[in-house]
Amino acid sequence: MAAAAIVGVPSAHAQTQSNPCKTTVRHHKAKKDEMPCEDLRKQLADQQAQIDALKQQLADMPKAQPESDPIATPLAQKAQQTADTAQQTANNASAAASTADAKATDADAKAVSADKKVDALHDEVYSPSALHYKGITITPIAFAAAEGVWRQHTVNSDINTPFNNIPLPSASEGHTSELNFSGRQSRLGVLFQSQATPTAKLTGYYEMDFLGTGTSSNNNQSNSYVMRQRQIWGQVALQNGFTMTGGQMWSLIAENRKGTDARTSIQPNSIDSQYLAGYSWTRQPGFRIQQRFGDESTKALTLAVSVEQSQITGFTVASTVSAAIPVNYYFGGIGQNGGLYNAAAANGGTSNITTYANNVAPDVIVKAAVDLPNFHGEVGGLGRFLRDYYLPITASGGTAAAPTYTYASTYSNHTSAAGGVFGSARVYLADKKIEVAAQAMVGQGVGRYGSSQLADATLRPDETIEPIRNYHGLFSLETHPTKKFDVFGYYGGEYAQRTVYTTSQGDLIGYGPGNLVDSGCYNLPAAPSTTVGAGNGGGLGAGSSCNSPTRYIQEAMAGVIWKPIVSPKYGRLQYWVTYSYLQRNLWSGNNVPATGPITSPTGARATEPMVHVSMRYYIP
Repeated sequence: MAAAAIVGVPSAHAQTQSNPCKTTVRHHKAKKDEMPCEDLRKQLADQQAQIDALKQQLADMPKAQPESDPIATPLAQKAQQTADTAQQTANNASAAASTADAKATDADAKAVSADKKVDALHDEVYSPSALHYKGITITPIAFAAAEGVWRQHTVNSDINTPFNNIPLPSASEGHTSELNFSGRQSRLGVLFQSQATPTAKLTGYYEMDFLGTGTSSNNNQSNSYVMRQRQIWGQVALQNGFTMTGGQMWSLIAENRKGTDARTSIQPNSIDSQYLAGYSWTRQPGFRIQQRFGDESTKALTLAVSVEQSQITGFTVASTVSAAIPVNYYFGGIGQNGGLYNAAAANGGTSNITTYANNVAPDVIVKAAVDLPNFHGEVGGLGRFLRDYYLPITASGGTAAAPTYTYASTYSNHTSAAGGVFGSARVYLADKKIEVAAQAMVGQGVGRYGSSQLADATLRPDETIEPIRNYHGLFSLETHPTKKFDVFGYYGGEYAQRTVYTTSQGDLIGYGPGNLVDSGCYNLPAAPSTTVGAGNGGGLGAGSSCNSPTRYIQEAMAGVIWKPIVSPKYGRLQYWVTYSYLQRNLWSGNNVPATGPITSPTGARATEPMVHVSMRYYIP
């Protein structure tokens, strides 16, 4: 009976082998939905149990003696052979099941991989991170902004603050607050990239906002302000680390996050588009070449040089005797109709809004940058060339109260060398959740490169230009406690040195003569009806009895950014608020009032508390 049972086992295995283990896998995002291997394993387990039972029965059978039981012995041997064959068949079936299972697992992995490829292809078609045109990858860049600013003292400005125009108490606007909303800082941009050759990558970058002002722009109804160029440049970058960039971009003066590349320039977390007092920057046309040695993510040194558009800004010369200032000189001119420089007149009058310097050479900037995993440092130098034309003074006479000059009839020219040095350091702490940074700049005639736009130059008695010594500095503490919050604080300042000469008649001329009359800096402003006119008679001017120029501007700012939505697929929603306190100090003059916070050399002071708010949506 036992033998008959054993003999029946192979047929069961034959049935098992006739049902191959199959795994059916659906395409895209389907799971393995049929598992016949489980049935096979169950059958194998049942058969193994039967084999084990037979073996146990054989073991329990009384040992037959060939001599005593010639019939049982052959049966037992045959039963043993049958059991061994069944065991081998079971082993083979188990191996086949394992192989089938491995194939099923492999097929499942391939299906998952295929699903991922399908998902990637789906995203590439329906939500690409970039667009493709011929051999060019196109990446759109944009954010929409709704912003506002409250200032305790009006400067009649949009979201940006003209730091050097903070009104003194003697100005009408020094007694008036302002609240303005703006969407003009919204931004549009696009990045073009192509791998032109195996070793050369080409890049083009456009970045615009709406902070431009047309001659008819106003806040009356449609707020029709105009788009302006922020950055437009092209670049070729070679595999060996050499890069050349040309166009309008952040100056090489501005701090970079990595190396010296135009796209890595960084700014303080300021809603104010004039940024912060002490921050050194311009955006202007130029050409830049750079060579990188090493990998910026581990350790690298980058050397760069640029030539950039020059300009003389804030030129200031003053004297208590207006006739003491020679008048036959010039260093620039106004924009002309028919040209492409701004020819609009200021305040409806005859003078133009801006003056363009007649440059003899571009500004030349060199910079070296060092990058380590948690550190970026840079140091550089700036060279400038300030030229003016003048009719030389051949004779001077008169008195200090009524000086006179005699001029030659042919022009001479003179170029004053200017420039300075600058540097910055940024350290990343606590797994880059904290950034501590400082930057500084010092030099002659570098006021143009500061956010406050302090004066670049003044005039010597011989009518040649004298660059004014300027200092800029900014300390930054930025923290990122979570991915959704940034908390930060800054302090910065900019300084313009008193630069004064004595004429042959004994008059003081230049930037900040100590005898300028400042007795009215804290007086109440004149009645509007006696100035421009009732209804719109406000103004930032400090009046005729407050004449000293700016000595120092300082600003402290703190703020927080909250990003409730940050998605690589849908973009970023961001809320932002900052509070700033800005102080503008004049150079001390003569006849200062007996009261007020005036101590030499600091003169009259204007202050400006400000609150900026912002809501922005950044596309991914």
